[in-house]
Amino acid sequence: MDIVEGVNTYVIAGICAYLVIMNIAGFVSMGIDKRRAKQKDWRIPEKTLFFIAIIGGSIGSILGMKQFRHKTKHKTFTIGMPAILLLQICIIIAYVIIK
Repeated sequence: MDIVEGVNTYVIAGICAYLVIMNIAGFVSMGIDKRRAKQKDWRIPEKTLFFIAIIGGSIGSILGMKQFRHKTKHKTFTIGMPAILLLQICIIIAYVIIK
């Protein structure tokens, strides 16, 4: 059984585009927050960084954490971001299995 059976290809393309944009946003937001931390400037709130990850930017956020060495000493981020990604993967797998 094809997992995309009956799903419009435009819908799938839209979902993929959305995820790409959110992951870019997650990556960039980590870089911006790191730069602002170094400059002692206004910071992006942690709840905003987590929100971006939750709504689809978890991979970009994790890659941004590693690339910019940002929030890597905070357990809430080193455990939380991968947990969000794992939960998202589980939801996708469950959806595919149930469908």
